[in-house]
Amino acid sequence: MTVVAMHAPAAPFEVAAPGDAARLFDTLTLAFAADPAARAMFPGARQHQDWFPRFAEGFGGAAFAAGTAFIDPLCRGGALWLPPAVAPDDTLIGRVVDTGVAPPDRPVLSNLFAAMARRHPDFPHWYLALIGVDPAWQGDGIGAVLMQAGLARCDADGLPAYLEASRPDNVPYYRRFGFVALDEIRVEGFPVITPMLRPAITRS
Repeated sequence: MTVVAMHAPAAPFEVAAPGDAARLFDTLTLAFAADPAARAMFPGARQHQDWFPRFAEGFGGAAFAAGTAFIDPLCRGGALWLPPAVAPDDTLIGRVVDTGVAPPDRPVLSNLFAAMARRHPDFPHWYLALIGVDPAWQGDGIGAVLMQAGLARCDADGLPAYLEASRPDNVPYYRRFGFVALDEIRVEGFPVITPMLRPAITRS
């Protein structure tokens, strides 16, 4: 499959510094407040507010040290891209699950993460761990700018991009950027997760 390269983002974005992490995690917590997967993990309002920032840190926080955390200048949205050889912090994620998730839900999450790991590409790629926009600003194109910022890095490296869509209505949105649904991850008791891959750019 040939994928056409996206144009560079027209709106501003910034590379987030480690000092931006706390406020970006807060923004992502708002962005995922109605996300089926996030709320299956943390169904209580206070539980979500307290623990989703820590989960986001474990899942995509390595992007800050890698210089691949992209943020809207007003922190209305952010994207945590993990380059090849950079992975989520499984130790921190495990601590969050063991402390912040209700005990009856932990086996389901263990099965889910195992299924996600089995479907994760075993070849070099960029991984979009998390992307989200404050609901008050959704629809203004902020997410598209953050997506294109990461895809520009993928294209510069000539590498594919991978993500997991945590809500079905996001699948068509990601298709607009060249992502293709690979499968559906179905774990009993948890919302469907859709792994998606955007092939590497083929330049003529």
